[in-house]
Amino acid sequence: MRGARASAALLGGGAALLLSLLWMPALLPAASRLLSLPRALLSMASGSPPSQPCPASGTGYVPGSVSSAFVTCPNEKVAKEIARAVVEKRLAACVNLIPQITSIYEWKGKIEEDSEVLMMIKTQSSLVPALTDFVRSVHPYEVAEVIALPVEQGNPPYLHWVCQVTKSLSDSSTAVP
Repeated sequence: MRGARASAALLGGGAALLLSLLWMPALLPAASRLLSLPRALLSMASGSPPSQPCPASGTGYVPGSVSSAFVTCPNEKVAKEIARAVVEKRLAACVNLIPQITSIYEWKGKIEEDSEVLMMIKTQSSLVPALTDFVRSVHPYEVAEVIALPVEQGNPPYLHWVCQVTKSLSDSSTAVP
């Protein structure tokens, strides 16, 4: 190691610049994560997820621009009604219904156990607040579960489709997956 430092010192500042340029591509992924840290911390402090805009069609996926939201419902009828409504309102591109989950939780000082239906909702991260408000307005539970997680990676054509389908109603270009 000492020999490497000595030879770099002999080559001068130009060699240091050359070495730093050669290492720069390897450091870019870590640097971009560090640069997004203040935004992530700010969003955690505000209680809302960072909402990345969906990228333009044909460009690369922006990690976090799509979210997967989870909502539990008391039965399949309620889950289907909410699922159909959020897709019709373009608050979601797709909703998967997972029947017969068991939820164990504390409610009003008692441990409860219920059979529920889990909704897995794919939407733009920027639409999560509107999705949450809508679900809360129609859900039969006193406190509806709405939890959203940003999607970091996935099948690019699918993620672009989610973005296209969930654009505002004024945009009539809806693609099929």
